[in-house]
Amino acid sequence: MAALAGERVLLGVSGGIAAYKAADLVRRLRDAGAEVQVVMTAGAQRFVTPLTFQALSGRPVRTSLWDDAAEAAMGHIELARWATRILVAPASADLVARLAQGRADDLLTTLCLASEAPLALAPAMNRVMWANPATQANVQVLRDRGAAILGPGRGDQACGEVGDGRMLEPLQLVDALAALRAPGALSGRRLLVSAGPTYEDLDPVRYLGNRSSGKMGFALAGEAAAMGADVTLVAGPVALATPDGVTRIDVRSAAQMREAVLGALAGQDAYLGAAAIADYRPAQRQPGKIKKQASSIALDLVRTADVLREVATHPARPACVLGFAAETQDLDALAQAKLTDKNLDLIAANDVSRPGLGFEGDRNALTVFSASRRWTLGPGGKDEVARGLLGIVADFLDARR
Repeated sequence: MAALAGERVLLGVSGGIAAYKAADLVRRLRDAGAEVQVVMTAGAQRFVTPLTFQALSGRPVRTSLWDDAAEAAMGHIELARWATRILVAPASADLVARLAQGRADDLLTTLCLASEAPLALAPAMNRVMWANPATQANVQVLRDRGAAILGPGRGDQACGEVGDGRMLEPLQLVDALAALRAPGALSGRRLLVSAGPTYEDLDPVRYLGNRSSGKMGFALAGEAAAMGADVTLVAGPVALATPDGVTRIDVRSAAQMREAVLGALAGQDAYLGAAAIADYRPAQRQPGKIKKQASSIALDLVRTADVLREVATHPARPACVLGFAAETQDLDALAQAKLTDKNLDLIAANDVSRPGLGFEGDRNALTVFSASRRWTLGPGGKDEVARGLLGIVADFLDARR
């Protein structure tokens, strides 16, 4: 059965360069079984013509409250009742602000106000506009009213900058809309996810760290929430937006990561240890900046706590403990040894020496092991790989039920 079969999606397109992606989104929504009615703002029409959307949707595009012919055929109130879902993609900063204020000064905002259909928005804007406190406050207002905020993603922007603010890709939006439709495979489950690096301070200026970006852990947290889970994310020092519907705890050091993970462990169904927690920390943090004087310097390092091992042997141990193994050689053997040694249920191994996969990138490939099985995921986008890995976790939890 198609993921959106029987849905009548009112697709609102607001002004922004990402409006070009909405054309492909119409096709993807229809491929998923949905009927699609496009409504465009005046700004959107400066980027893409209504004729494009009419050809793709098979329906005349609605653009104005003052269209006599359109109102006679399907008035805006009737159209508001027709929709089973409203998706605004792209949702510009201006459109988000107007919806937060409850304004009805064009057809799209009027329909959002007049409809009882669930509302989802896919923000798309410059990274600074997205981070602006006014935008974040408006987004929170809409979340509090029940709107789903899908994205934004992180990456290159049309303005030439890089950061959070990209509209999610059409297939990601279709998947997200389908996930909102009904309880997912992880509905009712509680998942604890750790993500990102830890920084171990040498002095007030310098630290020991690693190349983990946190993207895989954040993808797991976001996709798990979309699949119905109650997700707590313990995040090291990363510059990533909190996934929609996820409770986030920020930490810096391995010791703080341990404290936060163990503090949130009770009642969890699964722990997904995607964080790259430091194995060693300086024996002593210097109170002042270490001056460049000697030709060489020796650092006294001591082991940090093994958080994954502690979770796997804890009295509040979840039913599923998943570890990660980032390796550069002997992937299968080292991962399987770690699975056994640390008393894990599952381990996801990735070869971080492969160009473009793993640390810092947007793509990944995993080999997953249990005591008796082996799975291969990817190469693919980290969101896609995360969904596959969470499917394995869901099946494991169902088998333990």
